[in-house]
Amino acid sequence: MGAFGLQTHIWNNNLKSILLLAGFPFLLVLLLYGLSVAFVVLNGDVTSVGGGLSLAADHVARLWPFALLGAAVWFGIAWLFYQTMIEAAVGARGLTRKEAPDLYNLLENLCVSRGLRTPKINIIETPALNAFASGLSEKSYKVTVTRGLLETLDRDELEAVLAHELTHIMNRDVRLLIIAVIFVGIFSFFGEMIFRNAFRSGVRVGGYTRSRKGDSRGGGILILIAALIVIIAYLLALVIRFTLSRKREYLADAGAVELTRNPDAMISALRKISGRSKINAPNDIQQMMIENDARFAGIFATHPPIEKRIEALTKFAGGRE
Repeated sequence: MGAFGLQTHIWNNNLKSILLLAGFPFLLVLLLYGLSVAFVVLNGDVTSVGGGLSLAADHVARLWPFALLGAAVWFGIAWLFYQTMIEAAVGARGLTRKEAPDLYNLLENLCVSRGLRTPKINIIETPALNAFASGLSEKSYKVTVTRGLLETLDRDELEAVLAHELTHIMNRDVRLLIIAVIFVGIFSFFGEMIFRNAFRSGVRVGGYTRSRKGDSRGGGILILIAALIVIIAYLLALVIRFTLSRKREYLADAGAVELTRNPDAMISALRKISGRSKINAPNDIQQMMIENDARFAGIFATHPPIEKRIEALTKFAGGRE
């Protein structure tokens, strides 16, 4: 806890970013195969389970270059316009130095102490207390805060929150999370589409199969296989996103203390934020925030409990209860 931006943590984040990008083609082909199996059944080309799976593999062999091209286009668009998408999703707008000179001065002083370029600041007009950093490079980094945060926290607490977000930037947490959001986005789209139409499609396909040779051609089995493949690809992508190390929050808290030399301000800020951080935003963006108590399927938590974070600051950073 005594140091922020540990080089091993940065290397680990860089490695995870590379693995996410390297794993994307594999999961994309898996998703494409599942959709191809479903297409074979819907198109009435099923002669047997083995024949359907083989035909689906032939489709994948022909289509995977186009799928990868489409994925590359998606990456390009998301890479260029992710900040616009994030701001639109949470209703954030730019906050000028004239509107918040004290806030900019706090952030600027923190950056000067580390020789960093000062990020731009956005604001979300909500009484909730939260903040997050975004960006992929020094020129694109932004820190977003809520109106509730500005109106509730005192100067030292606000400085601690800004230092927390600045540490995420320095530790490359921000870049990793944005790559994860881009990575999962395409799977979320297809996965949700499948889930919404699975029952209706299953009824239709089942009726089509039974109207000819019952289920002798294996149409129902193939639909089940297709659904399982798509679900597996979707869940694997989600697990990757939700199991990204929660240690980043402990390190960012420690980084805030290292920058401000004031562990009590970080503890006090976390206490005020606790239970008042809920923002109407996609789960992907909530994962980037200083506090997110939402869980996926009641299992994966993207942030450690605030009580645990306060306990760590008290034990290792010299903070007072």
